[in-house]
Amino acid sequence: MDETRIKSKLPIAREGFPILLSGCALTCLFSYLGFLSLSVVAGVFSLFTAYFFRDPDRNNTVPDKAVLTPADGKIIKIQNIEDQNNPLGEPAVKISIFMSIFNVHVNRIPIEGTVKNIDYHPGKFFSANLDKASEQNESNRITLQAPDSRKIVFVQIAGLIARRIVCWVKDGDHMQTGQRFGLIRFGSRLDVYLPHDTRITARLGQKVSAGINIIGYLS
Repeated sequence: MDETRIKSKLPIAREGFPILLSGCALTCLFSYLGFLSLSVVAGVFSLFTAYFFRDPDRNNTVPDKAVLTPADGKIIKIQNIEDQNNPLGEPAVKISIFMSIFNVHVNRIPIEGTVKNIDYHPGKFFSANLDKASEQNESNRITLQAPDSRKIVFVQIAGLIARRIVCWVKDGDHMQTGQRFGLIRFGSRLDVYLPHDTRITARLGQKVSAGINIIGYLS
C-alpha cells in the first residue's frame, strides 16, 4: 500500500498539486503581463482545483460489523441481486453512490479487512449516473475479506468527465475501516456489493460522506 497517501495529513490530495500549481503559475503570469481577465479565469480555476481535490481528515468509531459508504455523494440505487452473476459471486445487495464534481472524491475502505483481489477493467465513459456505466465504463474492482471471512466488493467507476481512477492499495493489504484507498478525478460513481443478508440502513436518495455514514451491517 502507499502509506504516504493512505495516512496523508495534507488538506489537498497530492494528485491535485500539479494542476493547482499550474493554475497558480498561470494566474501570476497573466497578472504580471496585464491580462486581467485571463488572470481571473486562472485564479478561479486554481480555487476550484483546491476545492475539488480537498481531502478532509476523517476519524470515526463505528459499531461492530458496520459497513461505511466508500464515497461521498448520493445513493442512486439499492438493488437486490438474487443470482450469482455479479462481482461478489453470490446473491447480493448492490448500493450505488454517485459523486458529482462538488463532492470529495477521495474514497475510503467500507469495513476492516484484507484486500483479496484488485481487478482493473478499461472501458467507456458513459455518464456515471446511468445503469450501463456499471457494466461498460472503465472500472477498478476491489474484493475485501472481513475478519469473519465475509467478503464485500466495491467498484470505482469512471464517468463522462472522470478519466483517471487512482488506487493506493494492493492484494494482501490489511485495511482499517475508513482508511483512504484511492480517488477518481471529477464526476464518477462507486458500486458496493454486500452479502444478501446484510441489514441495509442506506436510503435511496440519501447524501452520504465516506468514512462517516453507515450503509449497512454484515450479519
